[in-house]
Amino acid sequence: MSKTDTRVLTAHVPVPLADQVDRLAGKLERSRAWIMKQALSSWVAQEEERDRLTREAMADVKASRVTDHQAVQAWAESLDSDNPLPAPR
Repeated sequence: MSKTDTRVLTAHVPVPLADQVDRLAGKLERSRAWIMKQALSSWVAQEEERDRLTREAMADVKASRVTDHQAVQAWAESLDSDNPLPAPR
C-alpha cells in the first residue's frame, strides 16, 4: 500500500461534535476530512503510546521494579509539609 492509497471510514458522531469539527475546519481553513484525519492520527498515536507504556510497566512489575504504594502516598502527603520526604525509589 502506498502513501497515496486511501480508504473511506464512516462514523456516526453526535451533532454537537460534528458542529465543533465544522467550526474548527472553518477557523483553520481546512476541510472536515483534514480535521478528522488529524484527530484520528493523533488518537491512534496516543493509544499506541499508551499500549507501549502499559507493556513497559507490566515488564517492570514482572521484574519486581516497583515502588511500594504506602511509600508513594507518604511522600505525596509530605509535599505540603516543611520537610518533604525524598521521592521513593
